[in-house]
Amino acid sequence: MADQRQCRLCKQPISGRADKIFCSATCKSQYHIKLNKVTMNASERIDKILHRNRSILFEIIGKNTSQKRIERQELDAKKFNWQYITHYHINTHNKLVNYIYDFSWMIFSDQKVLIKKVG
Repeated sequence: MADQRQCRLCKQPISGRADKIFCSATCKSQYHIKLNKVTMNASERIDKILHRNRSILFEIIGKNTSQKRIERQELDAKKFNWQYITHYHINTHNKLVNYIYDFSWMIFSDQKVLIKKVG
């Protein structure tokens, strides 16, 4: 019975071990280089948004304040991207607390935002 396996990158026939997925070390290397490039492009774009959001929060709260309550429109005016966070949790009052690195924020029903510097 002929071996019908094909290289994941170049689609050439593969011979050798049954679990082999590339025809050569070159194809394996090129595949992982392309995969890493796609991953890096996505993560760099997202990281840029996260860093910009953090800069906005830092600019508003300043160096000498650990928390500040502001209007949501102030963040909207600075083009704060609400969709990107590093993590979140639900606090003891059942409120969603969003984080970007060392800053957190909560949105209240009156559209006020509490920004805190964590740590």
